[in-house]
Amino acid sequence: MHSLPALFRLDGKIALITGGARDLGYDMADALAAAGAAVIITSRTLASAERAAAKLGGQHKVDTLALELDQREHARVVTMVAAALAWRGRIDILVNNAGGGAGPGPALLFERDPAEVVDLVQNNLVGVLHCCQEVGRIMAQQGSGKIINIASVAGLVGRDRRMYAAHGMKGQPIDYAAAKAGVIGLTRDLAGLLSPLGVHVNAISPGGFARGNLPPGFVRDYGDRTPLGRMGRDGVDLKGAVLFLAAPASDYVTGQNLVVDGGFSVWR
Repeated sequence: MHSLPALFRLDGKIALITGGARDLGYDMADALAAAGAAVIITSRTLASAERAAAKLGGQHKVDTLALELDQREHARVVTMVAAALAWRGRIDILVNNAGGGAGPGPALLFERDPAEVVDLVQNNLVGVLHCCQEVGRIMAQQGSGKIINIASVAGLVGRDRRMYAAHGMKGQPIDYAAAKAGVIGLTRDLAGLLSPLGVHVNAISPGGFARGNLPPGFVRDYGDRTPLGRMGRDGVDLKGAVLFLAAPASDYVTGQNLVVDGGFSVWR
């Protein structure tokens, strides 16, 4: 019998977190390291990944590795995954967190630069698929693994852009919603492919998280439209979800999208 604490331990596991150097990516890496996993952190900037990996290793006394990754290019994903595999000989957990926002240009569809649309979809959907392809191949050969794709509430509901405009914010582009909805679809079908081979595939769809860089009025209005009355908290509200899906506690869960949004997507 597994004890309850043991169901949430990751001792001996190797976890790869893309985009794990800051914000929600770092939070999730922190949770996995605290549970005993050795962690691999990627970032487009190697120095950022190195700082995050060193901090996590020092705090949790686990082994860490920092790697550079721009997942828009498949060849770079292949190189990164090869380095990750060479480090410890296996990859047990993949958290596909890397992505990007709207870019410097306008967010409204009719003003959107087509090049920025392509870049966003490449980063938020195609890059995730690249990582799933290369790491999923390894996990299938191992006969085990956990893939956790970070989607978004944006892939589930349309946005009232008046709330953004009222606070001088450009808001979320349509292509971001399209990419994140694609991640949810990717997750379900990939689970159908890999689960019979012993690999669990799930997604997490976070809602809005406040990290001190948003207008106070927007934070208030977003909270008013959320059943729990607030935005998500960095450093707190995503850690339990990723640990559950990475740990033995979720060994009978696959093909699911865990929505962590305070109820935002269900309140009309």
